[in-house]
Amino acid sequence: MSQLLLGVDIGTYSAKGVLVTPAGEVVRTHVIPHEMEIPRPGWAEHDPEAVWWGGFRDIVRTLLDGHPYSGSDVAGVAVSAIGPCLLPLDESGRPLRKGILYGVDTRAAEEIELIEAEFGKKWIFEHSLMSLSSQAVGPKLLWLKRQEPEVWEKARIFTTASAFLIHRLTGRHVMDHHTASHYMPLYAPRIHAWDPEMLAWFGVEGRLPDLGWSDELAGRVSQAAAEETGLLPGTPVAVGAVDALSEAISVGVVDPGELMIMYGSTAFFILVQDEPTPDERLWTVAGAFRGQWNLAAGMATTGSLTRWFRDHLAPDLAEEEAYRQLFSAAAKIPAGAEGLLLLPYFSGERTPINDPRARGVLAGLTLAHTRAHLFRAVLEGTAFGIRHNLETFRSLGARIRRAVAVGGGASGGSWVKIVSDVGKITQELPRLTIGASYGDAFLAGLAAGQFERGAIRDWVGPLKSIEPDASLEALYDERYRLYLELYQATREIVHKLR
Repeated sequence: MSQLLLGVDIGTYSAKGVLVTPAGEVVRTHVIPHEMEIPRPGWAEHDPEAVWWGGFRDIVRTLLDGHPYSGSDVAGVAVSAIGPCLLPLDESGRPLRKGILYGVDTRAAEEIELIEAEFGKKWIFEHSLMSLSSQAVGPKLLWLKRQEPEVWEKARIFTTASAFLIHRLTGRHVMDHHTASHYMPLYAPRIHAWDPEMLAWFGVEGRLPDLGWSDELAGRVSQAAAEETGLLPGTPVAVGAVDALSEAISVGVVDPGELMIMYGSTAFFILVQDEPTPDERLWTVAGAFRGQWNLAAGMATTGSLTRWFRDHLAPDLAEEEAYRQLFSAAAKIPAGAEGLLLLPYFSGERTPINDPRARGVLAGLTLAHTRAHLFRAVLEGTAFGIRHNLETFRSLGARIRRAVAVGGGASGGSWVKIVSDVGKITQELPRLTIGASYGDAFLAGLAAGQFERGAIRDWVGPLKSIEPDASLEALYDERYRLYLELYQATREIVHKLR
């Protein structure tokens, strides 16, 4: 009898799939790397056919190659992907251009200003429960309309990465409410629906997907999708989620007061709430499950910054050993990087400064500093950015009962330790660090009716804690103050340089 659950996540730089038993035991995984395209500064794109659907298809074919598992073993499927993205499709569901990625793509800065001039910042915030930023899809829709009118006219549906995969699997266009919240100002969060007046103003009536909650059934695998993937026709497919939300679910962050800190290509934060606490610096969005809210935040470059460092400042290190050697060398440098301070805004910044024109800054260089000092400064700079977000959460009175660190950057622990020291926060590390695909498998089980939400506790098991070092508190408090001052002092200069 079919019982395995299939979860697939399409990330910024790789796709990962996992087969899981109903008890949470991982029986098989597969990873495929891919690249993010940067056609010009401030832009970030993926090829949806090759990266999104091609990655999903190849992963599933590998997992279900008959040695020993096949499509007949799968009881349910869920997918997650980077988001929110913007992808225009024609009437046949074919992409009309490359997919425009989430907040790391800052091309629509001018369109943000146009929308704010039309409706006013106050109205947008009250309507959407958050302010426009590079994470918002509304400005990117307007950019597409203004800059690529031929694509705009041909587009039948404007979708995101995960919903594109759902369509390829089931033939339906369905987007989860969490991702739709970022299609602002087109989404009305208080009623969890598309706003008719905003649809009319943007000219997208009837051109956005249906909406659903992450654990609901989106549809079933079509015959065409079955032939491409090896799944059986009729296999249940969940609505799924954006990757960060699935990552939170994967480590049991499902109840109010629980916070996920995701160490991925970007840092992402999700705090589960039963009531919203809107603030202009952060994102108030629908949760994974009906009746829940998320207070969310996201930096633009964290893991992608360490990758940039590896690729361009450590090309002499063997790729499979580069990160281990860099982290090891940085661990030998004293806290504070002996006078270096870095702003990690290499692709602008999302929360809490919401400045797409921000850029990276490295201050305090001397001839005595080495590559290890620079990498330590990178890790500490991203940690200061994480603290900036956490302190913004706290300033709202948002209750954080526990924090769980997830993502590839959390697997080694040393980066997490620096963040705990800088941010003065205890973080829990899960037994498994599989990531969003594991949360997808759990959503697949919920949608297929195999168990209830509380089963995630048994899946996750015990977690270990990373405590902050109290002896470093005074040092990092001072450096954090300088971090905030450095941004203010250099803001106008880097804007002009851009």
